Amino acid sequence: MAKRKFQSSKPTITHNANPQAAAEAFSFGDPIPVLDRRELLDYVECVQMDKWYEPPVSFDGLARTFRAAVHHSSPIFVKRNILTSTFIPHPLLSQQAFSRFVQDYLVFGNAYLERRTNRLGETLALEPSLAKFTRRGVDLDTYWFVQYGLQTQPYEFTKGSIFHLMEPDLNQEIYGLPEYLSAIPSTLLNESATLFRRKYYLNGSHAGFIMYMTDAAQSQEDVNNIRSAMKSAKGPGNFRNLFMYSPNGKKDGIQIIPLSEVAAKDEFLSIKNVSRDDMLAAQRVPPQMMGIMPNNTGGFGDVEKASRVFVRNELIPLQKRLGELNKWLDDEVITFEEYSLC
Repeated sequence: MAKRKFQSSKPTITHNANPQAAAEAFSFGDPIPVLDRRELLDYVECVQMDKWYEPPVSFDGLARTFRAAVHHSSPIFVKRNILTSTFIPHPLLSQQAFSRFVQDYLVFGNAYLERRTNRLGETLALEPSLAKFTRRGVDLDTYWFVQYGLQTQPYEFTKGSIFHLMEPDLNQEIYGLPEYLSAIPSTLLNESATLFRRKYYLNGSHAGFIMYMTDAAQSQEDVNNIRSAMKSAKGPGNFRNLFMYSPNGKKDGIQIIPLSEVAAKDEFLSIKNVSRDDMLAAQRVPPQMMGIMPNNTGGFGDVEKASRVFVRNELIPLQKRLGELNKWLDDEVITFEEYSLC
């Protein structure tokens, strides 16, 4: 009996010559916050690390942000300098120690003073402890100096020897937070605009160009040589002359098309001004006290009146906060003289 051969039928694939286009909607370029997912740490508040608590924000980040923009550090220096100039030095607290104490409080929202005593328990001096490396213990009554190095390890201060001045926070009561946190995105934006403008200037004040070649007389080897020559000319301000020989080339066979630079110039000034206003609003320091030049003919007004209002509304409350040390120490260590412009 002969065997029958069965051939398996192959599926027939039909192609639609004119597929119907389907409408599709999508979004792109959503804004990404600088403190992305930072709000997750609000639930855990302060994380316990070994025998101390870590602050809710990175103090190393606050220290690096301090000098990110001139309009962010300048108001802090103004407050520190005025407070230091009106401070009356005390045998237990020098003017330099007080200046460091105030600066830590304004930058980190936390400031620490260590009471150093003799064998009889008498106070010899008050020395500031760097807020960037000072941590609060798990029992909240002890403090640690946490700085790792080749010859340094975490050090526990004597219990009851640390005075802690902090700016209250909404989510926890272990550490303080500075008032300017809401202006950090504007500070970083201002820094990015300045760095971009600097690179833009070093690059010859243009955003680049397109070298457009349509000359059929050029071989692939010539194109590769031109590409190598342009790559070797990269770098800040490195513009070199480029020689090219094309005996049968056309007039427009090689074109240099510069990119637009108008938008980059206009947006730079706008970003700088808007971010500057945000930082000044967070610090609440009059612009005329920071050396800012007005854009209008009327100016910022009387600098003397502005300085008096600033001292009354901002610095006197700070003096009251700093005076909390006197109650903790039971001694009038921090006192101020009256502010005057003379």
